Amino acid sequence: MYKQIVHAIGKAIQTLLLGLIKSYRYLISPVLMSSCRFYPSCSCYAETALKRFGVIKGSGLTVWRLLRCHPFHPGGVDFVPEKSNEMV
Repeated sequence: MYKQIVHAIGKAIQTLLLGLIKSYRYLISPVLMSSCRFYPSCSCYAETALKRFGVIKGSGLTVWRLLRCHPFHPGGVDFVPEKSNEMV
């Protein structure tokens, strides 16, 4: 029962975060007119990471990516890692 509750809470948080990302992408990003140093863009990366790995790991990957997105980093191609079937 607790597992179902935790899963439902995780899905609700994931939906909220994905909504915030889409809001940023369509409302704030066009106004800032700044281009991301990476491909795919940080918002696209965050969306993919959250969908692929869930709230905890997806958020961690997103934070790590955002910390590297600054003028002193060369940027480049940086895809979200594939999800492995191994138990960690």
